[in-house]
Amino acid sequence: MSDNAVLVTGAAGFIGFHVSQQLLSAGRNVVGLDVVNDYYDPRLKEARLDVLKRQSGFTFLKLDLANRAATKSLFEQHHFSTVIHLAAQAGVRYSLQNPHAYVDANIEGFINVLEGCRHNDCKHLLFASSSSVYGANTKLPFSVQDNVDHPISLYAASKKANELMAHAYSHLYRIPSTGLRFFTVYGPWGRPDMAMFIFAKAIVEGTRIKLFNHGNMRRDFTFVDDVSEAIVRLLDRPPQGNPKWSGDEPDPATSTAPWKIYNIGNNNPEEIKYVVSLLEKEFGRTATKEMLPMQPGDVPATYADIEDLARETGFRPTTTIEEGVARFAKWYRDYHNL
Repeated sequence: MSDNAVLVTGAAGFIGFHVSQQLLSAGRNVVGLDVVNDYYDPRLKEARLDVLKRQSGFTFLKLDLANRAATKSLFEQHHFSTVIHLAAQAGVRYSLQNPHAYVDANIEGFINVLEGCRHNDCKHLLFASSSSVYGANTKLPFSVQDNVDHPISLYAASKKANELMAHAYSHLYRIPSTGLRFFTVYGPWGRPDMAMFIFAKAIVEGTRIKLFNHGNMRRDFTFVDDVSEAIVRLLDRPPQGNPKWSGDEPDPATSTAPWKIYNIGNNNPEEIKYVVSLLEKEFGRTATKEMLPMQPGDVPATYADIEDLARETGFRPTTTIEEGVARFAKWYRDYHNL
C-alpha cells in the first residue's frame, strides 16, 4: 500500500463508492473502510466493494469507527495525509426510531476520526455533513452563510455536531477541515432507503408510492458523479483560514481556523411529483400514489446556494434531472436484471 493513500470511510456506501472510483481512476491509491452493517441490504454494499476490489490501488478494511482502539491503531499504522470521512448512520426518518445508532456512528465514530487526524499529522480532513442541518430555515436557497441552529431531526443535529467538533479541532490543533453539506444525492448504485430507489422499486413492483406533503416536496436532487467531482476538486484545496473573519460578525461558513463549509448541491430544486413522472416514463409504468401529510423531521423544500463551491473550484453540477434519472433507471434495470 502506498504511503500517499487517501482514506475513504464509508467506502461501501453510495457516495463513498463513487468517490473511491473517481480517485482510483485519477491514479490515487485508496484505503476504503466500512463496517458493512445491515441498515440496508448488505448485498448492495458487497456488490459495490466487489467493483472496487477489482481495481489496482484499492485496499479494503472492515472496521467500526466507533471502536476507539481499532481506529487509533488504523491511523497510527497508516498516517493518512488526506481523509474523506463519509461513514455515518444516514437517514432522517430512521433517526426517529433508533437514535442511539446516530450517537454511536456520527458522534463516537467522528471523535475517533478527529483524534486519529490530530495525532497522525493529517493535512486535510473532508467530512460529510448534510443539507438537513438547515432544519427549520425557510429562506431559499440555503446558504452556508445562514445560521443553522434549529435542526428538526437527530440526524441533522448529529451532522451539525460534526461541523462544530471539526471546528474545535481545527481551532485547537490546526487540522484543515472541510465540511460537505450534501443535497439529496442520487444516481447509479444509490441507497434503497432514498426516494429515487424507493420510487423505482414501487413502480417496477406495482406497489404504492407514499408522497408526503401531498407530492409538493421539492428537493435539490444532485447527481452522484457531480458530488464526487466536487469532492475530488476540494481534496487538494485544504482551507487556510479566513483572515477577514470577525467574532463581531461571525461568518458561519469560515473561521480564522483552517475550517470551511460548502454546500454540495445542484442549485436547482425539482418537485417530487415531476421526478416520479420521469421514473414512470423510464420504466413504462404508472405509479400508484398515496398522498400523505408532512412527516416529522421533513422539510418542504431544499435548495443549495453553491456560489462558494463554484468560486473556489470552478465547478458547477452539469447533470440535468432528466439525464440523471435516465442513468439511474438504466443501472436499476441492469442491477436487478429487469
